[in-house]
Amino acid sequence: MFQIVIHGRGGQGVVTASELLARSGFAAGFQVQAIPSFGSERMGAPVVAYTRISDQPIITREPILSPDAVIIQDPTLLHTMNVFEGLRPDGWAVVNTRESPNEVRQIDGAQPPGNGHLATVPADDIVREYLGRPIPSAALLGAFAALTSQITLEALAQSIRHLFQGKVAAGNINAANVAYQWVVDHLGQEGLGAHGGIEPVEADRPATSELPLPIAGDPEVTNA
Repeated sequence: MFQIVIHGRGGQGVVTASELLARSGFAAGFQVQAIPSFGSERMGAPVVAYTRISDQPIITREPILSPDAVIIQDPTLLHTMNVFEGLRPDGWAVVNTRESPNEVRQIDGAQPPGNGHLATVPADDIVREYLGRPIPSAALLGAFAALTSQITLEALAQSIRHLFQGKVAAGNINAANVAYQWVVDHLGQEGLGAHGGIEPVEADRPATSELPLPIAGDPEVTNA
């Protein structure tokens, strides 16, 4: 069983990311589970969601204390809490930031495992290119797919089309593709951040008014 913890803030699509991740695993034939957890159901408050992907039935419903991977949607959390707590020594981490992996490792309180795999992705920059506002869920899942191979881009695109339509779906899929390629291009380059900018990809861009605003606790996206 592969267990993932997603950290972010209310309004960033943390719960949606958990469902997209679970649906992507389900599309590949796995058993999945998506569980949200809230400290405060308000915009900007820290939000955590848990996702499990397994080739066996999933019995447990407990919070994940020893994740195989963590996804950090809001880089400010690196300075306020140990988002890497419990992460396995050989685990995987994806962080939404323009900083390099080496720079993240130097942040006081941020302690990703020394023997693990850490990818930093400028997801906010990427999604602004295609969606007009920083809801980084799909981009970070594209990066997660490249880093861990636990899900495929094809399954992720299928999941995105299930939850979104039209230009919004296309924008999220393009953001996922760019983030995937970002990780592929930067693997092994621990000192290189996003300072060189983002290479744009041709895509239809939805108007901001077309975008949904994922709110933590939406009952339609709490479980997959």
